[in-house]
Amino acid sequence: MRPSLRAAALFATIALRGVQAISKVTREGRYLYNDDGSRFYIKGIAYQEQGVVVESDDNDFGEPSSFIDPLAIPDACSRDLPYLQELGVNAIRVYSVNSSLNHDACMTAFSNAGIYTIIDLALPLNGSIDRIVPSWSTNILDQYVRTIDAFSKYDNVLAFNVGNEVVVSGGTAVAPYVKAAARDVRAYLTSKTSSVLVGYAAINGAATFRDPLANYLSCDLTGGNKDSTAIDIYGLNDYEWCGDSTFQSSYARTTGDFAGYNVVAYLSEFGCITSPPRLWTESGAIFSSDMSPVWSGGIAFSYFPASSVQGQFGMVTISDDGKTVTTSDDFNRLKTQYNQVTGPNSPAKSSAPAAAYPACPTTNSTFVASSNLPPTPNEAACNCLLSTLSCRFTPATNNYTAIVGQLLDTACQLVGQKGGTCDDIGGNGETGVYGRLSGCDPTVKLSYIMSTYYQLNDRNAQACSFAGNGTVNPNAPSSVAAANAAASSCIANPGATFVPSAPASTGGSKPGGGSTSPGKNNGAVNLIGDNNALVGMTVMALASIASAVWTLA
Repeated sequence: MRPSLRAAALFATIALRGVQAISKVTREGRYLYNDDGSRFYIKGIAYQEQGVVVESDDNDFGEPSSFIDPLAIPDACSRDLPYLQELGVNAIRVYSVNSSLNHDACMTAFSNAGIYTIIDLALPLNGSIDRIVPSWSTNILDQYVRTIDAFSKYDNVLAFNVGNEVVVSGGTAVAPYVKAAARDVRAYLTSKTSSVLVGYAAINGAATFRDPLANYLSCDLTGGNKDSTAIDIYGLNDYEWCGDSTFQSSYARTTGDFAGYNVVAYLSEFGCITSPPRLWTESGAIFSSDMSPVWSGGIAFSYFPASSVQGQFGMVTISDDGKTVTTSDDFNRLKTQYNQVTGPNSPAKSSAPAAAYPACPTTNSTFVASSNLPPTPNEAACNCLLSTLSCRFTPATNNYTAIVGQLLDTACQLVGQKGGTCDDIGGNGETGVYGRLSGCDPTVKLSYIMSTYYQLNDRNAQACSFAGNGTVNPNAPSSVAAANAAASSCIANPGATFVPSAPASTGGSKPGGGSTSPGKNNGAVNLIGDNNALVGMTVMALASIASAVWTLA
């Protein structure tokens, strides 16, 4: 039988046969355990083909403008599953998924094969918390919730990550937005009686900001030793071990820094390529008694080829027709290492320290995150406000992604010239000050600023045009006082936190209200398909920065 046919046959057998359900992995304090009480370690690999990267001066981090959902391609899963089993992995990390697609075949087959999934909720560019000008808003929350709902039926989802390397050195003011996302995702999962872990994957930078960030994400803001705003599992993308290194020269210092950490920690990426060949001897250290008191395994990067500024990652190549896998020496060496390591079965579940949530770290010169978090994005309140606005964003084209940022920039400048402000749509994670509309969709924010300019120009119809992208709302209150009263009624409690609910429809929101047709990709996926999105979001970031100068400096 040809390799591709053999893989398909194995996949079909695993997917359809009656097998024992995958063991339920639970967290006890800072450790993970199987149903039988044995210690669980993540022995994983990153599993996602790299999307198209639009290189530009505005894309310093090399973010892809598109992605391929590997859990929605049954033929690819059937092709790869035998190789994942050959590696001996028990987990895969997937960085972006499309909640509108069907994942049954892949998820079922992986579950029957004993493979768990760690799923990042963010999507490239428009579907994630922006590092430079962050916002925890309805469009991102809805996207996260749709993904949770799409995967809630599967028994092999180990964790949902609310972000990946969002917080970097010199940019720690974004941390409150990440923590707010963790708070709201946790609340939603709890409402669904789900025990899936809430996680974050961090860049491994200087300890002066890395360690406070880890403590900030796992701390309790209420003062009552509670987990309501804390993550369950912290991932560190760590490439310290290069070549044939040793624990003492590579991981010892970082492990010491996390010796007293209070939640589960693992290496969410590892596999340095700067001293080839990759020997993967770090596997022996990760699953040894040197690291097991602190770490619960790791994720090797990456199964598929992936380019970076450092060079080329990846352990297999796929033929042009997508049917054949060719493994590399990297693959074979990882296979050897993974298949000879087993983490120590200690401490016993019965003796594991109970979960504890210390007070949050104080700010300093290298870590400036406020303990005041952004509110829960309130879609009902934002839509209520939209219905009262006198000038609404009604774009002349369906491909409106790029112009949202341009118009926000223009509108905020015009409002500023008229003596007005854009503070209602801004936010500042360092000071903990958030505008009452900071959690609304960008199109709602734009309609609000367009309406502000329209009102400042005595409701002159030309002031609502914005190159044909604005329309006067005849049903809006006719006076400024009435408009303000209506807005205050809609946004009655702008700082509120609450349990999020599922979005009203499976489609993304449209400018001016309503939703896209059910069954289509969610809004974030549609935006990602547009290469112009990068330009639009960059300009929108500039608009938000300008807003912050007027209101939050």
